[in-house]
Amino acid sequence: MFTVFVLGNIASGKSTACRYLESRGALLIDLDVLAKSLYVPGSDIVNALAEEFGWDILDEEGGVRSNILASRAFASPDAVARLNSIVHPVLIEQLSLRILDPVCCTVSTPRYPFAAVEVSAPAGFEDAFGLADEIMVVSAPLEVRRERAIHRGMEASDFDARCACQPDESSLCSLATTVIDNAAGDSSLFVQLDAWLARHGLMDATDKGTTDA
Repeated sequence: MFTVFVLGNIASGKSTACRYLESRGALLIDLDVLAKSLYVPGSDIVNALAEEFGWDILDEEGGVRSNILASRAFASPDAVARLNSIVHPVLIEQLSLRILDPVCCTVSTPRYPFAAVEVSAPAGFEDAFGLADEIMVVSAPLEVRRERAIHRGMEASDFDARCACQPDESSLCSLATTVIDNAAGDSSLFVQLDAWLARHGLMDATDKGTTDA
């Protein structure tokens, strides 16, 4: 399956881009959601997270308190690296199962013309880039992103702390095969995405929801 990884710093518009691609027929995989699905109480990955970031990140049932984990894991670049070292190996394995075409199929499975994988934290995830046919970066200037984040309810200090753990725009864009400029907002974003879809012959993707036996 043709696969595009969609990268972008906080408030860049990558989630909006991914939802738009989904509306155009993509199988959408949000790595944050996929990672959280791995947090099964009592699992090796949950125990490793608790040992690294404190057992009080777990609730009474052994589930991960996402807000507490996030406050510690995104406190510094070093903490992010420690989180990634625990989560990424399993995450890459699970992602591979979702986007690589099976050798054979014994059950009916949905078919999609392409997959869009939302990557919120690319640092340390470069080992998985080989799974992608293309790397798309949704980019916007820092001040534009700060204004967007504050408008949707984030404290400026929280935004700045998250930014400190993310690559700068030029470094992020250097990873891309395609850069989408999202300084102007949704209308311009969607026009650029439609152009990208057209270049790849995906504008008329109508296979979503069909099955292979």
